[in-house]
Amino acid sequence: MKPELRRIGREQSPVVVIDEFTGRLGEILGLAETLAPFPALKNNYYPGLRRLIEPADGAANDYVERLCREAAQFIAGAFDVEGFSLIEASFSMVTTAPSDLSRPQRAPHFDSTDPKHYALLHYLRVPAGSGTAFYRQRSTGIERVTEANIARFVTAAEREARLLPAESGYVSGSDQFFEQITSVEAVPDRLLIYQGGLLHSGVIPPGMSFSSDPREGRLTANLFVRGD
Repeated sequence: MKPELRRIGREQSPVVVIDEFTGRLGEILGLAETLAPFPALKNNYYPGLRRLIEPADGAANDYVERLCREAAQFIAGAFDVEGFSLIEASFSMVTTAPSDLSRPQRAPHFDSTDPKHYALLHYLRVPAGSGTAFYRQRSTGIERVTEANIARFVTAAEREARLLPAESGYVSGSDQFFEQITSVEAVPDRLLIYQGGLLHSGVIPPGMSFSSDPREGRLTANLFVRGD
């Protein structure tokens, strides 16, 4: 493993990047492939498919549990928590073409206002030029959404979403409403850990395949945990 702690934005929020996290990429890809095809989840802002990983999934669930155990020391060190509980884990694929995105999917988003809600993103099969970018809302200066500022963020975001051009696709770099603070390149077997309140979006390069086949499309494992 090759861990790195980065501090981003004006708030210097911690973001953990760990390369060569498992050393078992081929095995994990195989686990995802055996669970295909992935279902489309209703009432979900994710622009694609997610296959939730449950205890009954055997080896795939073992992978999730091992990932959590091995990530624990980095979560503790970066975010000063003594332990955490798993909320949800899934294999995920971006399959929605830019022209088919809903308005909320065309802008950076957040996962939770809970400061102890953390996202663990394990890049598995990822195209060159993809990754994850973090943002600041220009009109409010918000980088991390909290209970104290969510009303301001949502009011501005809803107003600005109506002003987006109809042909706009995935957010790319900075625009008139959001400033990109930094980005993390998607590298196979790289683990990214960050607070769910941080404004972020996937970096989706032009010409990327939106295949729903995990042997071809953009495949990640997405875990959400809550610190104790």
